[in-house]
Amino acid sequence: MATITLRGNKTNTIGNLPKVGDKAPDFKLTTLDLSEKKLSDFLGNKLILNIFPSVDTGVCATSVRFFNQKASELENTKVLCISKDLPFAQGRFCGADGLKNVIMLSDFKTGNFGKDYGLEIVDGVLQSLHSRCIVVINEDGIVTYTEQVSEISDEPNYEKALKAI
Repeated sequence: MATITLRGNKTNTIGNLPKVGDKAPDFKLTTLDLSEKKLSDFLGNKLILNIFPSVDTGVCATSVRFFNQKASELENTKVLCISKDLPFAQGRFCGADGLKNVIMLSDFKTGNFGKDYGLEIVDGVLQSLHSRCIVVINEDGIVTYTEQVSEISDEPNYEKALKAI
């Protein structure tokens, strides 16, 4: 269990992020067109998992915009932006901002991604949402970098995530 804060108030996650060097847990997430994507659909690509509570908050939206800008510059790399937002809200956000370089995925159906990756918030006002995290996975499905952002209202360390690619 990781202890994080929201504006200084302590809250906890269900577990801990996968360890660097471990095989990334598989997942099944919902796309904007309501189809499903699994981790295996992306094998052969480097992945940045940009995970956050909701795209309808300022910091979450900023991280999606940042990675959208950087994604087009990264070779053989896909940026997956993952939350429990409904795909309709994710699509509305991307359409309004013209975001085309990131892949929005939703964990709204089962919540298993948040549990399997140890990042679901288990108490406090954001209970059952995802904590703010970055997970980088190489072409073979091995975790090469993780960051559990300790204060939910802070942005992740973009530079460290990009270096891990």
